[in-house]
Amino acid sequence: MSGSTNYHAGLSAEETVARTYAMRGFDIAAKRYRASSGEIDLIVQKDGAVVFIEVKKSRSHAAAAAQLSDRQMRRIYATASEYLASQPLGADTPSRFDVGLVDGQGRVEILENAFAA
Repeated sequence: MSGSTNYHAGLSAEETVARTYAMRGFDIAAKRYRASSGEIDLIVQKDGAVVFIEVKKSRSHAAAAAQLSDRQMRRIYATASEYLASQPLGADTPSRFDVGLVDGQGRVEILENAFAA
């Protein structure tokens, strides 16, 4: 795939995962949230808790999950810390880190608490 095709496939996967969370009653707080530490694909909120979501797309859910690196997780932690600093409870805000996997057919699998800070 070309860079442009990958970019648009990634946007489509992020939208699909955002809809999945919205159908589960989550409010979309941010898409492609950027801070000095990096970017988080999707941030949702429900009942005072914040969920930071990394979206991965590949031909299968297993192949998508294999794309998440330790380096990415560290970047996500740092970016999440910056986001939480803007919340009323700061670092005490209930939060978790999920991974939204999208396969080649557009099926979504959510891995809740996929990695911990």
